[in-house]
Amino acid sequence: MELSIPRLAKRIPTEAAAYEFLEELRWGARPVCPHCGSLGDHRYLVPANGVSRETVRGKQSERRVWKCRDCKRQFSAITGTVMHGSHIPIRTWLFVIFEMVSNKNGVAAREIERRYDLHPKSAFDMLHRIREAMANGPKGLFGNVVVADETYIGGDPTNWHATDTRPHGWARGTKKTAVFSLIDVTAGEVRSKVIDHVNVRELGEAIAENVDMSTTELHSDKFPSYRVIGQGMAAHHFVDHNAGQYVTEKSSGTNKAENYFSQLKRSLDGTHHSVSRKYLPRYLGEFDFRYSTRDISDTQRMARLMGQV
Repeated sequence: MELSIPRLAKRIPTEAAAYEFLEELRWGARPVCPHCGSLGDHRYLVPANGVSRETVRGKQSERRVWKCRDCKRQFSAITGTVMHGSHIPIRTWLFVIFEMVSNKNGVAAREIERRYDLHPKSAFDMLHRIREAMANGPKGLFGNVVVADETYIGGDPTNWHATDTRPHGWARGTKKTAVFSLIDVTAGEVRSKVIDHVNVRELGEAIAENVDMSTTELHSDKFPSYRVIGQGMAAHHFVDHNAGQYVTEKSSGTNKAENYFSQLKRSLDGTHHSVSRKYLPRYLGEFDFRYSTRDISDTQRMARLMGQV
């Protein structure tokens, strides 16, 4: 069944039901001990009253607790996850996670604060934990055809105050923050990172982290740094934007990267309005995750994220 907010609310009417749903997403039919990795018939610790257990603070909690048959340690579905140690109800976590994976423009912390009656700092921390999970995907090498491009994030530097000392990356004569993205053409996956300088060294390192240079075909624009990097790759095809060239017989140019950047910038400007350089890598992880999983359903995307928390 495909999830939606009403269907999710019906599926997890209580905190105990939210734990059961989280167990299903994380483990499937049988729980796995996060401490020792044991898969077996772990013992469920039934609350004394059958419904809830008393916490160290004297409150009642519907948290489902298991005890590992091998290492004898207790655990639950949130042990070792980004939700571990949080006092926010798991039911709220699941609603917010679903909103994060299903909204292509992202969700602002202020919106989450109002919708779920959270403290502003709690909402901010919650969303950044989820972004960390989104960036926690597999990091194997890309396929043999990639598209590389860079863009610049930030307001017009001419509007900055003369005494503004915010950190920035100098790139092509601008004080904006440079973002590099590499797209696997075959798998449709993107990986982005903040770079200090748009030059051969930093661009080359970013590409080498994700591909086998000797067997990979690079597609880019005519920026000189890519032409130098391309000499060490299996092949390099580029387009000349200054001449109005965007597609050639051998390459579709940087169109895939431009499409990704257009969504990224619209969302940062329209949803978040302003993102600091300090937190920009986390936002890139969020948008990389949604772009790379754009061909699957919201339900599948949520299940995939549960494997990364």
